[in-house]
Formats: sequence, C-alpha cells, structure tokens
Amino acid sequence: MGEFMDRNACDSKLWIELRDKEWPFEYTNHDRLIARAVVVDDEGFFYFVRADRDDDFGKATLIETSGGGVEPGEAPEEAILRELREELGAETEILCKIGIVSDYYNLIHRHNINNYYLCRVISFGEKHMTQDEIESFHLSTLKLGYEEAVEEYEKCRDSKLGRLVGNREVPVLKRAYELLESRHICKLR
Repeated sequence: MGEFMDRNACDSKLWIELRDKEWPFEYTNHDRLIARAVVVDDEGFFYFVRADRDDDFGKATLIETSGGGVEPGEAPEEAILRELREELGAETEILCKIGIVSDYYNLIHRHNINNYYLCRVISFGEKHMTQDEIESFHLSTLKLGYEEAVEEYEKCRDSKLGRLVGNREVPVLKRAYELLESRHICKLR
C-alpha cells in the first residue's frame, strides 16, 4: 500500500459541531459515544453501509460510514475495529484518527459524539450483524470510488435523516480523501 501513516499523523484533527435543523429541538437527554470509519482498500475503493430504513425517522435509503456505539469499558479504537468486523466483515488497521463530529438527533433527544478513523482493509470475511441491522435497517455493503460516494450522499439528501447523515459525513470523507491523496497511500478511485 505504499507509505503508511502513523496513527497520530493527521496533522490537524477535524472538529465539527452540527445542529439538527430537520426536527425541532426540545431537549437532549443522553450522549452516545460512537466510533465510525472511512474505510479504504489498496486499490483506492471506499466501503460504506447502505441502510433502508422505515422507522421514527421516516422512510429513507442512506449511505453511511460503518460504525456504531462504543461499549462500556471499550476504547473508540477497539470499537471501530469490532464494528468493521461486524458490519463489513473486514479486518482493518487504523491509519489515523480523522477527528470528531458532534451532532444531534433531536427526534430521539440524543447528542452524538462521533469519533472518525481512517482505516485500511486487510481482509474480508464473514459479517456479524445484529438482528436490528439485518431486519430493521437492511444493511448492505457499498464499494465506491470517491466521486461515486459523494454523489451517493447527495442522492440520499431527499430525506431528513439523509441530510443529517450527509452533513456529518461528507466533510469527513473529504478530509480522508485529502489525507490519502497528500500521503500517496493508495491509488484513489
């Protein structure tokens, strides 16, 4: 894969604070610590999950980085490696931490603290998704080039949740692309 990054090599870590403008703010009653990753392979393809939802957030088809909640006693770095095995079936290595995006889901009164990492695929195996991920969210894997991923996020902005996710994730994807490009980590697609 060429030159590898030190996990701390993201010179200036991204920090974004976003508000939910899709649903009215009433109150926030909990924080959720989350680990998410922009995942890339040696050929420069990126991996995401597609979710088909029909729940309190409405009917929506979304693209999203893989990831999820950090369990009690678990470090975000451990959580992201676990989540990538579960959702993508991918063994990965963390190249660096991209940064943190703080955002809100007013509909469920939640503040999200999203820790984003840039990870490289080592290998793929079996997925280990939860029943909710299979039956409620219908998660599937998307393998896309950078421009295709940006276009997919734009297409998913037709729903309130799609706009919230896109607002959070497109700046992170752009930063990941810049990091990969500047360090010539892989041939980008």
